[in-house]
Amino acid sequence: YTGIRVRGSDPTRTNITINGVPVNDPESQAVFWVNMPDLASSVDQVQVQRGAGTSTNGAGAFGATINMQTRTLRSEPYASLSSTLGSFNTRRATVELGTGLLGGHWALDGRWSAIDSDGYIDRATARLRSWYGSIAWQDSRTLIRLLAFSGRERTYQSWWGTPQSRLENDVEGMLAHAANNGLTPEQTTNLLESGRTYNYYQYRDEVDQYGQDNLQLYLSRELNDRWRVNTTLHYTKGRGYFEQFRNQDDRSDYGLAPAIYGKDTIATTDLVRRRWLDNDFAGVVANLRYEATRWNVHLGGAWNTYLGDHFGRIIWAEVAQGIGPDQEYYAGDGEKRDGNLFLKADWTPAPAWRLFVDAQVRQVNYQTSGVDNDLRAYDVRDHQVFFNPKAGVTWSPQPRWQVYASAAVAHREPSRSDYIDAPAGAFPRPERMVDMELGSRIALSAWQLNLNGYWMDYTDQLVPTGALNDVGATLKVNVPDSYRLGLEVQAEGPVVADVYYQGSVGWSRNRIRAFEEVIYDYTSGFEEIRIPHRDVDIAFSPGLVYSHQLAWTFLHGWSLTWMSQYVSEQYLDNTASKDRSLPAWWVNDLQLRWSRHLPRIGDLTVRFQVNNVLDEAYSSNGYTYSYVYDHPVTENFYYPQAGRNWLLGIQLTW
Repeated sequence: YTGIRVRGSDPTRTNITINGVPVNDPESQAVFWVNMPDLASSVDQVQVQRGAGTSTNGAGAFGATINMQTRTLRSEPYASLSSTLGSFNTRRATVELGTGLLGGHWALDGRWSAIDSDGYIDRATARLRSWYGSIAWQDSRTLIRLLAFSGRERTYQSWWGTPQSRLENDVEGMLAHAANNGLTPEQTTNLLESGRTYNYYQYRDEVDQYGQDNLQLYLSRELNDRWRVNTTLHYTKGRGYFEQFRNQDDRSDYGLAPAIYGKDTIATTDLVRRRWLDNDFAGVVANLRYEATRWNVHLGGAWNTYLGDHFGRIIWAEVAQGIGPDQEYYAGDGEKRDGNLFLKADWTPAPAWRLFVDAQVRQVNYQTSGVDNDLRAYDVRDHQVFFNPKAGVTWSPQPRWQVYASAAVAHREPSRSDYIDAPAGAFPRPERMVDMELGSRIALSAWQLNLNGYWMDYTDQLVPTGALNDVGATLKVNVPDSYRLGLEVQAEGPVVADVYYQGSVGWSRNRIRAFEEVIYDYTSGFEEIRIPHRDVDIAFSPGLVYSHQLAWTFLHGWSLTWMSQYVSEQYLDNTASKDRSLPAWWVNDLQLRWSRHLPRIGDLTVRFQVNNVLDEAYSSNGYTYSYVYDHPVTENFYYPQAGRNWLLGIQLTW
C-alpha cells in the first residue's frame, strides 16, 4: 500500500486529516489510500506541516501533518469529464458536476470515478470505484454542509515483495530462498521463471476487497466580526477482507483435530480463508475562534470513538471434516476512545513580531482482546494522558524576510500491532518527541527561498525493525534514545522567461544512540541472540532527499515539465548494515501538456506523461529479517517499481 514518509518518519506517524477530520485508522494508525480512490479529484487544497503540527491540525500530529480541504463552493455551475489510458492496461474515468449557488444559498456537487489496471507486478490487478457528493447551504454568516465520499477496492495481493536473489537473477540464491521458506515445486518454478515483476501469490482470488464510506456534517457560524464557531460531526464505516489460499496448513492451526477417514488420519489440508475487518469510527471536532487586530485565539477539541472487529473464516478446505460453512477460527475486537482539548493563541505585540502558544491535553483509552490469527489469545488495556505544549515566534525585519523559531512536545500511543506483535513479556511504550525548529523565508525579487533546520529528539521512539507481520504491517520496537537532525531548503522562481523552477532538498542525520538487535536461533530449539549496536542509522531514513519540477511554457497553451526525485541509500533495519540496505535511486518523469479554450464547448486539456523516462531499475521500499538455523540467514525483500511507462489523459471542463 502507498505510504508517505516525512523526515524518515514511519507512514503511521504522518497524521492525515480531511476537512479537519482524522483519516488515520485508529488501531493501525495507517492511512489506506486505496480505500479512497481518486480522492485528489475532490480536493482543493493540501497543506503539509513537518514535525509536531499545531493542535488545529489534529490530535495525532507527530512526525508530520497533511491536511486536505475538499472542494469549496462555486458560484457558477460546472462540469468536467476526464479519461486516462496508460501502460499496464491502466484506465481511469472521472465525471464531476456542480450546480453552483442556487438562489444564492444552495449548492450541490458530485463526482464518480473508476480506475482499473493490470499493474506492474505479476497479477497485481486493481479495480477501484469511488464517488463524492456534497449538499450545502450558506448565507452571509453561516455555512452548513453535508458531504459523503465512498470507495470500493478489489486489489490482487503482492505484499510479499521480491527476494533480493530474484532481482539479482541469482539462481543459487533463489533455490536457497525456496528451501528456507518451504516453497512448493510450483512456487519454486514461479520464482525461477519470473523477473522483477515476481509475485509470490498465484491463487486466482488472492485479493483484498474492502469498502469504506465517509460522512461529514460541517457547520460554521460567524457570531460577529470577531467570533466564529466551527463544528464537524463525522462517521466512517469500513468493512472488507483479504482472501488467502493456504497450502497444506496444519488443521491444528485452526483449532481442528486431525481428520479420520477409515484407517487414515490426515493432519494437514489445503484451504482458503478470509480475514475480515469490520469497523465503525465516529466523532465530533469543534473550535471557537476569536480574531482581532493583534490577537487570534482558538479554543477547540475533539472526541472520537472506534469499534473494530477482527475475525477469520474458512470458506473452503480440501479436507473439510469438522469444518462448517464459513467457519470462524479466530475473532477479536478493539475499542478506542480519543479526546482532546486545546487552546492556541497568536499575539502580535509589534508589527514585526508574532508569538504563539499552543497547549493540548489528549486522553486515549484503548482495549482489545480475543484470539489472533495464530490462535494466540491477547488482552490489551491501555490508558494514556498526554500534555502537548508548543510555542513559537516569528520576526519580520523586512516585508520580504521572516525568521521563525518554535519548540514543541508531542506524544503518540502505540498501534494495535505494536501491542499484539510485541515479544512475550514486553509492553510497548508511547513515544515522546521534542521538536525544535529554526528557519527563514526570503523573497528575492521573483524568487522565494525557505530554509528550515530541525532537531527532533525522541524518547521511546517506535522504530521499524525491518520485518513485517502476517498482514504486511511494519513491526516496530521502542528505542530509548534517538534523534533526527536536518536542514531543509525550498526554492522556486523563474530561471529565464517561460521557464519556472520549484525544488527542495533535505539533508538529515537520523540516529539511534543505542539499540539491541534480537535474532532467534532455531538450530536446537529457540534461543535469543542479542547484539548491541551504538550510534546507528534509523531504518528507512535517507540522509539526502531532493526533488524538483522544471516547467517550460511555449507557443500557445503548451508546457513541458521535467520532474525529478533523488533519494539516497537507506537501511532496511536499524543495524546500518550495507547487506540490509535499499540502494539510492534517481527517477525522472516528463509531462507534455496542452490546453485550449474552445468557444461554446469549454476548456480542453491534454496531458501525456512518461514516468521513469530513463528506465531506472529501482525499488522504493523493502523489508528484511534474519535468523540462525545451523548458520546465519538474512532475507531481503524489495518492492520493484515500474520501468519506463506512460499515461495519456484528456479533460474537458465547462
